[in-house]
Amino acid sequence: MTWHWRKPACVCYNKAMKKAHIGSDFDDFLQQDGLLAECEAGALRRVVTWQIEQEMKRRRISRTTLAIRMKTSRTTLDRLFTEEETPVTLQLLERAALALGRKLKVELA
Repeated sequence: MTWHWRKPACVCYNKAMKKAHIGSDFDDFLQQDGLLAECEAGALRRVVTWQIEQEMKRRRISRTTLAIRMKTSRTTLDRLFTEEETPVTLQLLERAALALGRKLKVELA
């Protein structure tokens, strides 16, 4: 039995995909528009919030309990977990981490 494989429909597409880099870097695009710092700050906030949520699940701690441990209101804590881009201070993140028995580590890369 002989198999007859078809050739790719668009050879030029396959050749283009073999190039090392196609187009410019997305970070360069964001930097040109002045959005890079804002996007990175939002991403960092989402990562830290996700880590806090994971630690809360691991320790089986509710948001209300965490707010009590942080000596803050539940509404203040809810600002941390909203999907909207509300401003969150490093102090709030640090207090949340300490209430969970962890430390917040911020460093320059």
